[in-house]
Amino acid sequence: MNHKTIWDAIESFAAKHKLTCSALARTGGLDATTFNKSKRWSNAGQERFPSMGSVAKFLRATNSCFMEFAEHIKQAEEKNEKVKSKE
Repeated sequence: MNHKTIWDAIESFAAKHKLTCSALARTGGLDATTFNKSKRWSNAGQERFPSMGSVAKFLRATNSCFMEFAEHIKQAEEKNEKVKSKE
């Protein structure tokens, strides 16, 4: 599991719930920019990951469990591995 996998999983989770990443954040009571692509890296180029608190908030707001999100992580990881193996 890596940085890209986690963020891809958030994007696919949002899409499954017919939300943008911004709408997913707002639904969870977070700032709309919480999951923006611009927030995924620090100014120094360091990877930023979402906090478990943020994940818990959007899961609660969508009446979802962590296992549902974990399935999105698994699917994103498999997709990214397929792409990587073709390179």
